[in-house]
Amino acid sequence: MRVLVIEDDATLGRALQEFLTDQGYATDWLADGQRGLYAVSNHTYDLMVLDLNLPVMDGLQLLKTIRQQGHAIPVLVLTARDGLQDRVAGLDAGADDYLTKPFELVELAARVRAVARRHLGLAHSVIEFGPLTFDTVHRELRASGQRLTLSVRELSVLEMLMSRAGKVVTKQQIVYGLSALDADFSENAVEVYIYRLRKRLEGSGTAIQTVRGFGYLLDLEVAPA
Repeated sequence: MRVLVIEDDATLGRALQEFLTDQGYATDWLADGQRGLYAVSNHTYDLMVLDLNLPVMDGLQLLKTIRQQGHAIPVLVLTARDGLQDRVAGLDAGADDYLTKPFELVELAARVRAVARRHLGLAHSVIEFGPLTFDTVHRELRASGQRLTLSVRELSVLEMLMSRAGKVVTKQQIVYGLSALDADFSENAVEVYIYRLRKRLEGSGTAIQTVRGFGYLLDLEVAPA
């Protein structure tokens, strides 16, 4: 999942970027609302974490603008504005959730997961496909009850495939989902991670199929006749 953090406090912005990256999200950090608007208009994100007290363009104005332009990106407001009217204004402007500073990182992580689940239409924090179960809270994958050890990137790629099981996921979607603006992540890298995942999933009852000219599809293995 690709996350955009817009926070003008450099220390907090970098800390949020590092924390969310450690949680398995490809995370970009920007420091003003105008650059945030440009990023949302020109790149694909799954979630925005938005401060309201921003230079150049206020966060509330940014939120109203992207909604007026038809951007459906989920938005988690993260701000020091803790008054009732502030919360109402943020939610009415199109925020999906509202968290006030100071905050605990564990709560932020939980709210990010909750917003992401709603956006993907998932009712629970565990994604299931055939014998595979992926706990998005603890970042734990099991095949028929047995835990499989994967890297952060491998888990992120598999999470995309599992959350879209039955649908083709293109290389470009994976690149957008896993790369940050300043990261060197290409379609060639996707092929490497798909290769590794196929090795990890051997004997699990699932397989990653290549749909030539389109991308990849997570499917159940067909038992030999």
